[in-house]
Amino acid sequence: MWRRVLRSAWLAALVVLVVVAGARLEVEGAGVNKEVWGSLSSKLSGIIIPGFASSRLRAWAILDCPYSPLDFRPLDPVWLDTKKVLSVLNCWLKCMLLDPITQADHPECKSRPDTGLSAITELDPGYITGALSSVWRQWVNWLVEFGIEPDAIVAVPYDWRLSGSMLEERDLYFHKLKLTFETARKLRGGPSLVYAHSMGNNVFRYFLEWLKLEIAPKHYTEWLDDHVHAYYAVGAPLLGAAETVKALMIGVTFGLPISEGTARLLCNSFGSSLWMLPFSKHCHANDRMCSKSDADVQAGAHYFCDKNEREGNSSSWPIDIARVDLPASPVAMIAYPDVSPEPEAVTPLTQCGMRVERSYSAHQISDGTFLRDLVDADVHSTRALYHLIKYYLEDPILNPLTPWMRPPIQNVYCVYGVDMKTEVGYHFSPSGKPYPDNWIISDVFFENEGGTLQSRSGVRVSGTSNPASGDVTVPYNSLSYCKTWLGSRVNITRTPQTAHEVNDMQEELDVFHEYGSDVVPNMTREAGAKYITYYEDGVSLPGKRTAVWELDKADHRNIVRSPVLLRELWLETVHSFHPDAKRHFVSKERREPMRDEDCYWDYSRARCSRTDRCEYRYVFGDVHLGQSCRLKASSDKDHILNYL
Repeated sequence: MWRRVLRSAWLAALVVLVVVAGARLEVEGAGVNKEVWGSLSSKLSGIIIPGFASSRLRAWAILDCPYSPLDFRPLDPVWLDTKKVLSVLNCWLKCMLLDPITQADHPECKSRPDTGLSAITELDPGYITGALSSVWRQWVNWLVEFGIEPDAIVAVPYDWRLSGSMLEERDLYFHKLKLTFETARKLRGGPSLVYAHSMGNNVFRYFLEWLKLEIAPKHYTEWLDDHVHAYYAVGAPLLGAAETVKALMIGVTFGLPISEGTARLLCNSFGSSLWMLPFSKHCHANDRMCSKSDADVQAGAHYFCDKNEREGNSSSWPIDIARVDLPASPVAMIAYPDVSPEPEAVTPLTQCGMRVERSYSAHQISDGTFLRDLVDADVHSTRALYHLIKYYLEDPILNPLTPWMRPPIQNVYCVYGVDMKTEVGYHFSPSGKPYPDNWIISDVFFENEGGTLQSRSGVRVSGTSNPASGDVTVPYNSLSYCKTWLGSRVNITRTPQTAHEVNDMQEELDVFHEYGSDVVPNMTREAGAKYITYYEDGVSLPGKRTAVWELDKADHRNIVRSPVLLRELWLETVHSFHPDAKRHFVSKERREPMRDEDCYWDYSRARCSRTDRCEYRYVFGDVHLGQSCRLKASSDKDHILNYL
């Protein structure tokens, strides 16, 4: 009996402690004054365009899966429901696969994109699916913490399986996106900020071109100025990504418990799979051929390329992207009818028949040369070639496999990660198995930190090194192409990603930038430190600002969860609309803790770091000293003035 009494008393005390701690936390707050920070951008709206496979698809069907209690009912999640991927894979594929020719759904199951923020925050709540499960959750948490109203953030998910033209033809996606911008302006009273990640940038680019046909030319720029204040291109594959070729030939599983062959089946049925094919920055759409001079060289029915493409070796990429062991042509076999390899000279290349290794540059991949050469060895490549011609090369609105100029938007920010090991090329060989497993990867070519090239096999790689490497998924030359949007004079600043003072900042002002080329700062690095490098131009285009941010060690799929990126986005946005702002861009001289998560315990001094902003404040439930370091509750009112 006494044990029961003591246990009840202990539980009651525990409940009291939880309530008191919760009340204390509510009173003292997280150090963020929502009224001050939220009011500075009260008229803004945020439009989020997610990337490939980063928004939820739901079923629109009643599908009975045989030999399983798991069925698909209307509005059941398809992408992503891991338990159905594991249990009823064939049934799940019916809801995911599209007809490779017509892009129609399977007769037994249709899938359509979900709506709202929930469609992009958690794809599979409650299940561990790696980077796919939580996508924009941290982004939304940050906005709530800083007092942004619920109606200020609008997600515009789309069916990422479709090409641009099919998005409009089937779903009227771009009509709806235009209405979203106009509704947001009427609701909030001001223009919107566009946050696009990965392939979402390709979607937004297509929207800008589509909009030209919907709005009279003289009103096009006016509409953009009224409805789009700033465009944040996060992890944009501006020249494509080599990994797209890998998905086309082998398949990319995204961490799902499926085989690469199954992943390839999915990839080859999606019209969007070619949207991020690598292409050359020296080749443009062929509709300008009539105005080109003799110095230009024609490169097929859909492109013209300048002399740099003809003189270069890799189409502005570090190396040729694909090397393929193909069967020798009939001409070569007839020329040497009696020649056969000696027994000791038989290699994996010849034991299954005479083969020849061919290399393909980015331009040869994007214009269809690569796929045409594969037809004899892989008849299924005709489907991809059909997609390439119909939905990309002959798209009446835009050929997306061409470099794009700076969007005609007032403020453009290009943000990406650098110095991660990134794949830039592959060597494919026949496997001897039937489709979809008829190719294997013989070798993979990477760019490492600092831009050095390396192969998986250890074979020496010759090519053009970049000043840095990419973000695991997109190579550096593709991410950094937006530097060509900068003017002839650029201000470059490099600071640590953590909280810092002016002494830690490196700055080069008025650096000359040659049009169409990269710009590399002459700055130092400390071993093990992570930096963020800003390239800013606020004077080349009157009334417009262009900035490029490079974040060290920021992964492509996780960059939208980076607290450093969220901090910089927030400061830049608040600075843009602050009445006391005197600079083109927010100051980089200092970065102070803005949230409780920025405060940590300094073990060398046995206290919380940055005592001017942080203090030790224990709250019930803290399990280590760092959790008890929190922002001072009264230090946030004039915090923004430090950055103006």
